[in-house]
Amino acid sequence: MRHTLTFVVGVCLIGVGTMTWTHAQQARPASAPVASAAPAAQVAPAASIDEALKAIRADLQNSRADVVAKNMPLTAAEAAKFWPVFERYQKEQDVIMDDQLKNVQWFVDNFDKADDAAALRLINAHFDRDTKMVALRQKWLAEFQKVVGTKMAVRAMQIDRRLSMAHQAFIASRIPLVY
Repeated sequence: MRHTLTFVVGVCLIGVGTMTWTHAQQARPASAPVASAAPAAQVAPAASIDEALKAIRADLQNSRADVVAKNMPLTAAEAAKFWPVFERYQKEQDVIMDDQLKNVQWFVDNFDKADDAAALRLINAHFDRDTKMVALRQKWLAEFQKVVGTKMAVRAMQIDRRLSMAHQAFIASRIPLVY
C-alpha cells in the first residue's frame, strides 16, 4: 500500500511540473501578437523553451529518482552501484524527452497553420520517441542487471515505465487533435 501511495505521489509531482510548463507555454502565444513586443518575441521563445525544458527535466529527475528510491529496497552497497548508473540513464533519457517536448511545442505553436506535413511531423516524432525509449530501456536494463540483479533491474524499469506512461498521457492530453 505504501509503495502505491509513493508511486501516486510521484506521478502527481511529475504531472504538476508538466502542467505548470504546459500552462506557461499555452499562455505565451496569446501575448505574442502585441506589436511592440515582436522583436523580443522572436528571441524569447527559444530561451524560454530551453529554460522550461531545464525546469521540467530537473523536476522529472528529482521526482523519478525519489519514486524509484522509495520503491526499490536497495542495500547500501547496491545503492552505491545503482544510482550512478541510473543518473547516466536519466541523462540519455533527457535527450529523448527534450526532443519530444520541443516537437510538441512546435506543433502547439503552429497548430493554426499546420498542414499535412506538420501533422505527419508530429506523429512521426511520437513514433520516433517511442522507438528510442524502447531501445534505451533495453540497453539500460542490461546495465541495471549488472549492478542490482535481474529482479531489481526489472523493478526499476517497471517504475520508470509507469512514470513515463503517466507523463506521456499528460503531454498527449495537451496536444490539440489534428483536424
